[in-house]
Parts: sequence; structure tokens; C-alpha cells
Amino acid sequence: MEVQVSAGCEVDPGNASNNFFHVAFQGRHILSFQGSSWEAAQEAPDVANSVIRVLNQHQGTKETVHWLLNDICPQYVSGLLESGKAELEKQVKPKAWLSRGPSPGPGHLLLVCHVSGFYPKPVLVRWMRGEQEQPGTQQGDILPNADETWYLQATLEVAAGEAAGLACQVKHSSLEGQDIVLYWGEKELGPRLEMPGGGPQA
Repeated sequence: MEVQVSAGCEVDPGNASNNFFHVAFQGRHILSFQGSSWEAAQEAPDVANSVIRVLNQHQGTKETVHWLLNDICPQYVSGLLESGKAELEKQVKPKAWLSRGPSPGPGHLLLVCHVSGFYPKPVLVRWMRGEQEQPGTQQGDILPNADETWYLQATLEVAAGEAAGLACQVKHSSLEGQDIVLYWGEKELGPRLEMPGGGPQA
């Protein structure tokens, strides 16, 4: 015999809450707690009605379930959201720089784009030529820094004569659409911002 219970609540931005308490028997939904009483699910077997009559006779149990779903659960969820709000909204802009990796072979270069200090974790780093992503881009694992930000590097192996005109592009939520674009071979290797609708701005 298998009985499954699913209960909880959802809290909307305006602090309105929706709750649920469902019971299933042998994998089939049979009853729910609605408002302040138990009700049979659609297509529930006849035995569910007998169970509901017994459950609804226990006023103290119904009041306890109602209290848990309508008061305790929303307070608990709201507390979790409030305590995690700063972490959820945290945004730290990445810093990026270029370097040359170990030589992959005669006449070839390994271009390395380093991106560090960003938060949250999702980030897109790729080597570009104009608007075209280079298919040989290799993105490493995203690694943690000691300050709870993240580090990543993306590499590209190219023939030495084809490195000119390549750029590393970094997309991250903290940049608000102003991607970092670093051009290989420039004397100034600091971050540059790619402005929408225009060329790179120093």
C-alpha cells in the first residue's frame, strides 16, 4: 500500500499566497484540502468519500492544516525569500584580459581570454571575428574564486597569421547588454564596451 502526500504554498510578489495539500493512493490522486475542509478529487474511488467523511469530522485537525497552509507556510517562504534576496540580486561585473597560452605547434598560437570576478555564475565567453563566432573556441570549467565570484577562460588555436582581427566577447547579466570585447594584438588590453548599434568604445 502506497500513500503519497504533496503539500506546500507559493508566495507571489505582492505577498498573496496559494497553497495545496493533495493525497494520492497507489499513485492515484484521491483527495485534497480546499479552503477549510477535505474534498474528493475528480474520478476518485468511492472509498475516498468514506475517508473524507471521517477526516472532516475532526475539526481540530482541519484547523491545524488550515493554519499550517495559510499562516505558517507563507511566513516561512517569505522569510526564505527575504533572507536570500540580497544573494539573488547580487551582480558583480567581470574583469577580462588576454594572454598567449603554450604554443600548440609551429606557426600556431593559443589565444587565451581570461574572465574573472563575475557573479552570478552564468556567463558566455567566445572568440569572434566580426559578428562570426569562431568554431574552435574551447571554454574551460567555471571555477570559484575565494571571494565567491567565478573565473573562466576560453581558448582558441589559430595560425599565427590569422590572429589579427580576432576578439574575445564576454556576455554577463551584470553588464546590462554592454558586452566586454577585447581585441587581440591591441596595445590596450583593458576591457572595452561594445555599444549597441555602434563600434567598440574605449
